[in-house]
Amino acid sequence: MDAPQHSGLAGPLDYLADRPLPAGTLVRVPLGAREVPGIVWEAADAGDGGDDAGGVAPADGGSAPGQAVPQAPGGPSPSAPALRPVVAALEALPPLGAAWRQLVAFAAGYYQRGLGEVALAVLPPELRRLDEAALGRRLARRAKAADRATGRRQAAAAAGGGGAADARDAADAASAAGATGPAHATGAAGATSAANPAGPAAAPAPGAGPAPPVPACNAPEPSPEQQAVLERLRALAAADGAPPAVLLYGSTGSGKTEVYLRAAAEALARGRQVLVLVPEINLTPQLEARFAARFAGHRLVALHSALTPAQRLRHWLDAHLGEADLVLGTRLAIFASLPRLGLLVVDEEHDPSYKQQEGARYSARDLAVYRGRLERVPVLLGSATPSLETWQHAQTGRYLRLDMPTRIGRAPLPAVRLVDMTQIARRAGGTVLAPALLAALHERLARGEQSLLFLNRRGYAPVLQCGDCAWRSGCPHCSAWRVFHKLDRTLRCHHCGLSERVPRACPDCGNPDITPVGRGTERLEEQLAGLLHHPDGRPARVARIDADSTRGTGVLQARLGAVHDGEVDVLVGTQMIAKGHDFRRVTLVAAVNPDTGLFSSDFRAPERLFALLMQAAGRAGRDAARAGRAEMWLQTWQPQHALYAALVRHDYPAFAAAQLAERRSAGLPPFSHLALLRAEARDAAAATGFLDAAAALAPTLPDAPALLDGVLIYPPVPTAVARVADVERVQMLVEAGSRARLQRLLAAWLPALHALRRERAGPGQRILRWAVDVDPMEI
Repeated sequence: MDAPQHSGLAGPLDYLADRPLPAGTLVRVPLGAREVPGIVWEAADAGDGGDDAGGVAPADGGSAPGQAVPQAPGGPSPSAPALRPVVAALEALPPLGAAWRQLVAFAAGYYQRGLGEVALAVLPPELRRLDEAALGRRLARRAKAADRATGRRQAAAAAGGGGAADARDAADAASAAGATGPAHATGAAGATSAANPAGPAAAPAPGAGPAPPVPACNAPEPSPEQQAVLERLRALAAADGAPPAVLLYGSTGSGKTEVYLRAAAEALARGRQVLVLVPEINLTPQLEARFAARFAGHRLVALHSALTPAQRLRHWLDAHLGEADLVLGTRLAIFASLPRLGLLVVDEEHDPSYKQQEGARYSARDLAVYRGRLERVPVLLGSATPSLETWQHAQTGRYLRLDMPTRIGRAPLPAVRLVDMTQIARRAGGTVLAPALLAALHERLARGEQSLLFLNRRGYAPVLQCGDCAWRSGCPHCSAWRVFHKLDRTLRCHHCGLSERVPRACPDCGNPDITPVGRGTERLEEQLAGLLHHPDGRPARVARIDADSTRGTGVLQARLGAVHDGEVDVLVGTQMIAKGHDFRRVTLVAAVNPDTGLFSSDFRAPERLFALLMQAAGRAGRDAARAGRAEMWLQTWQPQHALYAALVRHDYPAFAAAQLAERRSAGLPPFSHLALLRAEARDAAAATGFLDAAAALAPTLPDAPALLDGVLIYPPVPTAVARVADVERVQMLVEAGSRARLQRLLAAWLPALHALRRERAGPGQRILRWAVDVDPMEI
């Protein structure tokens, strides 16, 4: 869990500058005994003829922007404290634009975090460490590399070639940034402006610079559904004002990515930048390859946490300077500085990975909608299983819904088959896979097709158990089991990271017969290798993809490449393999044990399960020639459940309608708005006591009756995993009928909670940390 959400500063602080500094300039300022990075947030009026004093949001900054206060002519008044001077300003870098600052300010205010904390956290860490001289040298190298690349492109064009020149351009970009390894960019630098290392540089204006032609690259002819969607998007882009967010509701395999590509091409043709968000890092290279192939004349960069610090800075500068035409990234990329943004795409918008779970707990999807409205650019939210919030917005007309229900080539969706495991277990006394499913897997082996088995539990077995004394492999530091990993004979806690060798005998009674209970992907892989054979007797080629098997650099891409190349017969994995991948040879997908999501205490669990199973089913039959044989098998102990009934019909609208009706009757989102106050301490009583005291503070706030009208504050309860790394975790739910009511209460309440924590931070007090989570994804 993160530290307290901000340091309690009331807002940006005032500093003295010896010259006017535009808002958005990066600076270094003194704060107490330290020197910290900051951003000029409000530039003072320079028309008074005196020195300029700017409101600076330091890295420890407060919760709301404040007005800069210029120094009075003749120096500070005797009653006013003297302003401390700005230490340094990074004037070689174009200032961060007004729209970017407004996005950050909105995120800080809505998610109840410090303005400076959010602003500095979303910038590349390397940028915060550079001084003016180092930044100037870096930008000068970039400019020289761009000039060399331009010369080579012109020479290559005259000679009728360009591949080698493009490769050298990428190498120059990497060298100019001081990075190692290949540049994550394609084609020419495509700079629309160059930063001046000797002084301030203006950010490129929207549409500045000629856009390179968009190569056809054998783009497929759009389907009628795709064409209709593109025409509506074109009309929205041409209309005045901010276009509504668009929900692209398309079945798996309907060609949503092709719509993204064509919409991006039209934005690029207008000289604008395109931002594409994906939910997970492992999906970025695949989508990046498709965009790179389509837009070989444009610079494309990726932004995600797997980049090195040097790569992240280089790509961020490409975006901020207007040199990158396309930016692909995970949730943090929503804060990329893009001076000529023209299109924003959120792929798989329903995915919970768009919600940050530490620090400022923002939703990148929701911020994308806000940013599109702020900058008046189209926002495209794509999904086959939209989040219920997005679906409700589309139902009420707040979002525009465009449908693509048909798969490319009019291929049918996979047939969904339910296997009643209660009947099979009674007949066979328990089994790994149903006999019918094993037969279906053998049929695929005989036809040279691939199968995918999905089990959302890694390791060999969830727990080891002693048959004599009932000892289980619990974690001594967490309220969770340590998972048995057979390959390295370890017991690992997936919460705190504790890893130990498997004991030779039961630690409690000495019984040497301790056995695995349950099944994870590692055990399933082993069992399938023994069960499956080709008709000629050769063992099936079984591969596993999960967080354990793909830790090394490049391992995931190598394994995915083996699947695409037909070198794998059966792929076993967690949800990493269940969404986003275009496996052309897969005709069978099976969920081995999906029932765990049916009875969770979290009201969002059925929505997540349905989306995950629909996405998994969509991996089958993506090649039209094989689609008629595509199947999705579900081994379940609850075959009559309504969720599975809707899944068999591929009927997301019916599932969504039933879920929304339940949520409306229960007063749950999207018909109410939630926040969670979370507290952590070495003992549960201290954390619970803090939250109890927080609840008692609410009625004492000024104007409390109005603030609490229509708001419910529930008693604190332990989290689902109550103890992690010897720290007890407790949470308290706050529910309001409207978002505005919730925000008003939080804005008035949280300053009092900071004071409460300080009171409890003295000797003998054991409260460690607390935080607020607005619009939580997990309860």
